[in-house]
Amino acid sequence: MADFLLVIRAGATAYDLQGRISGSLDIPLSPEGVAEATQTAALVATEQPVALYASTAVSAFETATIIGRTIGLRPRGVATLENLNHGLWQGMLGAEIRRKQPRLYRQRQENPWSVSPPEGELLEDACRRIEAALEKLLKRHARGRVAIVLPDPLDRLVRWLVAGESLGDLWLRDPNGKPIVALPLAVQWRTGRLLTQGEPGTRASRHYGGLEKMQS
Repeated sequence: MADFLLVIRAGATAYDLQGRISGSLDIPLSPEGVAEATQTAALVATEQPVALYASTAVSAFETATIIGRTIGLRPRGVATLENLNHGLWQGMLGAEIRRKQPRLYRQRQENPWSVSPPEGELLEDACRRIEAALEKLLKRHARGRVAIVLPDPLDRLVRWLVAGESLGDLWLRDPNGKPIVALPLAVQWRTGRLLTQGEPGTRASRHYGGLEKMQS
């Protein structure tokens, strides 16, 4: 299996800059996002990945295309790595949701594992989908660094699943997010159960199907 997973954040969209919930909507890069992707490409080049993958979300694949031209790799889309689906909340501002659905808004903020947006995706279901995609992808490469471009907050979900990093706000793009994070895979990944816990302060403690991280 690959030695490192390079998690690359897609450039910003107009919705990101406006503070709107993008979710699984397909929105192209803004001019600012194109500039971000160009800068990120130079960073990725120093990592020398052996393969380049991307979510099929428009912003992620456009970012991956810019990166691919710089590093000489053709990006491959992964359809199952679409962003977290926020259902009817997509396209809305957080303040709108708080005003129109205050109880559901509060529940989602206090414990994102307990409730999904109307017609949206449960966080647990998203984790199962992501784990299955990562397992299949990483098994294709015996060694080296595998790069994958993901829209925010999907990039943070992957970093949480693989390395236990903070999830943060799952609705909006983190303005201080890292453009690229190298996650060492110095553990044994095998089919079984991935034992993960929810964010500190929540009541979530979940066992998911898919990958299990065992200390080597």
